[in-house]
Amino acid sequence: MDVGQALVAFSVAAGVLTITPGLDTALVLRTAAVEGSRRALLAAAGICLGLLSWGLAASIGLGAVLATSHLAYGALRVLGAGYLIVLGGKLILRPRSSALAAGARELGSPEARAIEGGSRWFVRGFLSNVLNPKVGVFYVTFLPLFIPAGVSVTAFSMLLASIHVCQGILWFALLIGATRPLGRWLGRPTVVASLDRGTGAVLVGFGLRLALDRGR
Repeated sequence: MDVGQALVAFSVAAGVLTITPGLDTALVLRTAAVEGSRRALLAAAGICLGLLSWGLAASIGLGAVLATSHLAYGALRVLGAGYLIVLGGKLILRPRSSALAAGARELGSPEARAIEGGSRWFVRGFLSNVLNPKVGVFYVTFLPLFIPAGVSVTAFSMLLASIHVCQGILWFALLIGATRPLGRWLGRPTVVASLDRGTGAVLVGFGLRLALDRGR
């Protein structure tokens, strides 16, 4: 296939994958509902930076290490699983009763003080993505399918990764915008606590699945 066909085919395939519910979607939705649109956008930006980082790693060959080295893959898998389980466990065990009270509580913690000013949510989104080795393996195995002959592999791979990131930004913006009409209902204490527990369960589930997974 030529360059145009490759771009169209990748855009369609990546678009379907982007809107498929998963960890990133759950994290952005929960942040938008409980923390507000601005922080959700920061989390989404962190996730997209993680995607771009994996795309860069794959394009220059670093991501291939994960596809061939059991040790490298296993180490990152354990780190990623541990992060997701801890993050999810906190949401389950310490659900919020209100967004404002919870935000004040978080900003009073040592962890939050280290990354105040909204960057906490950006870092959270970035780490949830970049510590997931499956994303790296996905790029290593997926991107080559859409690279036509005669192009710079590195440059074209980054172009494809950038398309995926742009799709992610649009999708997350749509999700965040969809929470606005429901803002008053989503601000209820019982709803906030339920969202935290539900999102925490999703995060723990992904973490356990990642920890127990031995394949790539």
